Amino acid sequence: MAAADEAERMLPRQNPDLAGQEQAERVLLDAYRSGRLPHAWLISGPRGIGKATLAYRFARFVLSETSGGAGGGPGGGLFGAPLPPESMAVAATSPIFRKVAAGSHPDLFIVERRYDEKAGRLKTEIVVPDVQGLGNFLHLTPAEGGWRVVVVDSADDMNRHAANAILKLIEEPPKRSLILLVSHAPGGLLPTIRSRCRKLVLKPLDETTLSELLARHRPELDVDERRVLARLAEGSIGRALDLSDAGGVELYRELIELLGSLPRLNAGDVHALADRLGRRGQEQAFTTLAELLTWWLSRALAASAAGKAPADVIEGDGGLALRLMAGRSGTQRSGGAGLDRWLDLWDKLTRLIVRAEGANLDRKQVILNAMLGLEAAARH
Repeated sequence: MAAADEAERMLPRQNPDLAGQEQAERVLLDAYRSGRLPHAWLISGPRGIGKATLAYRFARFVLSETSGGAGGGPGGGLFGAPLPPESMAVAATSPIFRKVAAGSHPDLFIVERRYDEKAGRLKTEIVVPDVQGLGNFLHLTPAEGGWRVVVVDSADDMNRHAANAILKLIEEPPKRSLILLVSHAPGGLLPTIRSRCRKLVLKPLDETTLSELLARHRPELDVDERRVLARLAEGSIGRALDLSDAGGVELYRELIELLGSLPRLNAGDVHALADRLGRRGQEQAFTTLAELLTWWLSRALAASAAGKAPADVIEGDGGLALRLMAGRSGTQRSGGAGLDRWLDLWDKLTRLIVRAEGANLDRKQVILNAMLGLEAAARH
């Protein structure tokens, strides 16, 4: 395995680097330095932007800081007392870093979906047994003299019973305990959990940062491919890397070229695509194309509702969206019957794709049905 691939496949607790989230890191550092560190944090934002990496970075930092003031913060710096820390970075060679990376630090409790040996895959949710022992853990004296830290990644995966167990601990936290909840969709969490946590919302990464990260993790990509991936990923390095692995740039170019012939698609091209992605071993390519199609359509709808064309990801795809949303009349119809028709299509395609993955539908037929739906919408 190449070094770049190894870096890309690091678990968040193993990753020493965090890019593009300096503002969020400063919020955590300032809270720690204040000596009044909130005991529970809800770290939220889109997938793949560094939320879990930040949570473990903060966990390592807190576990490294064993001298405390009133709230567990650092001392003042007079007469040889420790100076306030200026960074949350912990060297990858540190014993604490290595223990956290291995998930073996005695003062760290990780809550995440467990592996189901019988099914041969991760469980679909975090359940009560996954949080059993957490109460006792938090009430024990820290093994290394500092804090007891819990990372929940992600809180969205907790079923209601597990969420209630976590809530109880957030409501009655022991001293020098820290609970970090990572969430991609905080609106789905219990309102009482949200209200009892300090909220830290991370922003999507900017295009420049994404391109720099892609250059680091995928040095074989040229500048144009990195630019397209950065725009397709909309601020998520995790999604950019997944798209790169799945050949997302080529699939997107193929999709836009195919849609460019609407309102009447080239039947040969449609069947060739459906035949290819319907074969065994093409499951990931099918999923990627399906996601790109619904993403392109939702982006076109949002721009049309605002009365404008979306910015180009590749040359001409924004103009294509504008043309199709305008319909035969050639004029934009934001909020009218034309937009409703495309919105209805997006809803049907989204549900069709979910069913295809959950019920193991014929992928070739799913693609053909999706393309027929696009033709019907474009002809009005």
